[in-house]
Amino acid sequence: MYHHFKGDNLSRSEKIEQLVVNRILSSKVSDENREESKTFELKHINSCIQITRLLAMKRNLDRDLATTIAALHNLAVLDTGSYKEHAIKSGELAKELLTDYNDEEKEIIINAIKSYSDKQIYSEDVYTELIKDADTLDCCLYDETVYNKEKPPEIAKEYMKRFANVKKELGIE
Repeated sequence: MYHHFKGDNLSRSEKIEQLVVNRILSSKVSDENREESKTFELKHINSCIQITRLLAMKRNLDRDLATTIAALHNLAVLDTGSYKEHAIKSGELAKELLTDYNDEEKEIIINAIKSYSDKQIYSEDVYTELIKDADTLDCCLYDETVYNKEKPPEIAKEYMKRFANVKKELGIE
């Protein structure tokens, strides 16, 4: 019988997922000093991982890389509780954790993490677009108007276009 996240036989991405969950749970930053609660961060990371896996399968992308990107995309937030410049900071922190990945894979992962916050900008990088789409979908599943409340109108409009495109891709009305 396979036991998830137990034992020494974890895949690279499972090791990263386990590390991220443990990092959230052991964070010394209290909910009162965080922009979002630890509960939200756990739920959001896990939801993004699962959404990313589904989109990676649909788009024929490497699920291991996709899962790792999703697991690490908010790494700085887990440590500090702050979203200020978190994508860039998360990419930098991720470098230390990617010991099982080759240089090309590290570059893919780090670039996607560092670039994912600007969802109004579209790129040719399939992994950057993947995490942008997964993050947007997850956040909008909590509240479809979240970006209308947080972003300037012209940027929120682009985020909502991304949300609509991902729903269409998944066959969701």
